[in-house]
Amino acid sequence: MRHLKAHRKLGRTSEHRDSMLRNLATSLINSREERIVTTLPKAKELRPFIERAITLSRRAQSLSGDGTAAQALHLRRQAAVFFHAGNTAMSAITGKRGQLRPERTAGVAALRRLFSELGERYKDRPGGYTRILKLGHRDGDRAELAIIELVDNPRELEAVEAEKKRAKSTTAKKKKSSESKKAGAKKEDSSEAADSTEE
Repeated sequence: MRHLKAHRKLGRTSEHRDSMLRNLATSLINSREERIVTTLPKAKELRPFIERAITLSRRAQSLSGDGTAAQALHLRRQAAVFFHAGNTAMSAITGKRGQLRPERTAGVAALRRLFSELGERYKDRPGGYTRILKLGHRDGDRAELAIIELVDNPRELEAVEAEKKRAKSTTAKKKKSSESKKAGAKKEDSSEAADSTEE
């Protein structure tokens, strides 16, 4: 029986595995293209991990009634478990050559983006926030690669809009060409009728 054998070990200890999944989740949310390339087993393990965090942000967006601020803060703190907190012990002015350190780390930035942008985007979607696309095998070790991406990302929406414009323009061109053919046929008919009346 396979009791308590739900996830892949990925050849790592539990601490290393949790840290790796947090790093992958941070990279996926902070990515400009909202997609990352990784191995297929890692992508399959990342999917439920990141979707739980997105569900928490989605629930925070749909709160209403009394005490919503406290509930939203509670959900935000629950979602913070899915990301690294960052260097909280470092002082603000210990940067290189007197420069100020960056304000926040990538994990905090990912949490901020999760609750400000992604929670609003997926407010009406009941799950299924990611997509896994297989890429084939890596040359060096033949590991199977995959792309994991967030659905409804801006690049995808732009492609849909471009497809709509393209379809609209082709139907307009077809309509114009059919109208010009009809007009040409009418002109030919009228010229033939004029020729027959002259004879």
